[in-house]
Amino acid sequence: MYQCKMPKAVYCGTGALEQLKSICDNAKHIALFSDRGIERSGALEIPLRYIREAGAEVTLFLDLPAEPTRDQAQSVVVAFHACQADTIVAVGGGSVMDIAKLCSILANSHNTVNDLLDHPTIGKRLVSSVMIPTTAGTGAEATPNAIVLVPEKELKVGIVCEEMIPDAVILDGEMIRRLPVHIAASTGIDALCHAIECYTSRKATPFSNLYALEALRLIFANIEPACTDPEALDSKNAMLLAAFYAGVAISCSGTTAVHALSYPLGGKYHIPHGVANAMMLMPVMRFNLPCCQAELAQVYDALGQQGACKIAAKAEWVLKRMEDIVSRLQIPTDLKKYGVSINDLDSLVTAGMDVQRLLVNNKRSVSAEDARALYLELLQ
Repeated sequence: MYQCKMPKAVYCGTGALEQLKSICDNAKHIALFSDRGIERSGALEIPLRYIREAGAEVTLFLDLPAEPTRDQAQSVVVAFHACQADTIVAVGGGSVMDIAKLCSILANSHNTVNDLLDHPTIGKRLVSSVMIPTTAGTGAEATPNAIVLVPEKELKVGIVCEEMIPDAVILDGEMIRRLPVHIAASTGIDALCHAIECYTSRKATPFSNLYALEALRLIFANIEPACTDPEALDSKNAMLLAAFYAGVAISCSGTTAVHALSYPLGGKYHIPHGVANAMMLMPVMRFNLPCCQAELAQVYDALGQQGACKIAAKAEWVLKRMEDIVSRLQIPTDLKKYGVSINDLDSLVTAGMDVQRLLVNNKRSVSAEDARALYLELLQ
C-alpha cells in the first residue's frame, strides 16, 4: 500500500499571490514568518499588503535564524504561542517554513521541539498555515518535514510529522525574481537532489515517481535560465512548481544517501543545506549507478532524449547532464573551502552513518568505508 498526502490547495503562476487575501479572509490574527533579508529585498511588501487587506491583526516574526538549532526553533515556538495567532503565513526559504511548520503543531501544546525529535508523531495541527516559498528548491512547502540542528551531535536532524503539511501553498515567480544567483543555484540543485533521490529510492512508489519525474523534466529544462536571468519568469515559475513536485515526492518516498551524508556538513561546518546536497550529489549518484541504471535510463526517456539505445548510455547521459548543471552554476565541490580537512573524516563518517533514516532508502548499501570514500572525493 502506498499513499500521497499534500497541501489542500496550491496556487501557482504569475499573479498567484493575489489569492492570499481570500485565503486569509477568515483569519482573525495572522503570524507572518519571514526574515530580515527578505524584508530588505522588498519581497514582503505584496504579501503583507494582501494580509492587511484581509483585515486581520498581524504579528511579524522577522528575526528567524537561518539553519535553526533545536533551541532556537523552540524559542520561536514559545513566542508564537504567546501571540495567540490563529493562522500562520510563512514567506521565506526552507528554514523559515520549517520553523513555521513546527509552530503550527506545537502552539498551545505542552510538547517541545525536543520532544518531537524523539516522538515526531505526537505533533498535532493547531493552527492553519500558508507557505509562500522565496526559493525554488527546498520543497518545504510540500513536505511533512522540518530540519533542526542538534548542536551536541553536530548534526541536522529531520522531524517528520504529517500534521506539518500546510493547508495552502502559493508559488509565484515574482517571489524569486530578486534571488541572488548563488542562492538560486544551490536551492535549485537541492530540488534536483530531491527529485533524483526520490526516483531512485528503495521506497519509491507510483506516486513519488509521478511527481519526481515531472520535477526532473521541469528542472532540466529550466534551472539555468531561472537562476541566471532575472526576467525568465516562466522558468522561475516552472522551478517553483518543480521544487513543489519534488517535495511531494519526498512525502511519498524519501531522500537517500545524498541527504544523509550532507547533514553532517551542515551540522558541524554550517555549509548551507542546498550547497551541501549539491556537493554530495554527483559522488553519491556515481556510487549508486550500478543499482539505478534502469531508473536513470527512464529519466533519459522522460526528458525526450534520443540517440542512446542502451540503458548504460542513457544513464551516463543523465549523470553527465547533472554534472554539467552543477559545473555551469558554479556550485562548490571542494570541502576544504569550508574548513573541512582529512582529519575530520572520522567524525563526518560517524555522523553520516547515524542518519540511517535516509541511508536505508539508498538502493546500494552504504558502509562506513563507502561514506569515507565519498567524503574523500570532495577533499582531493
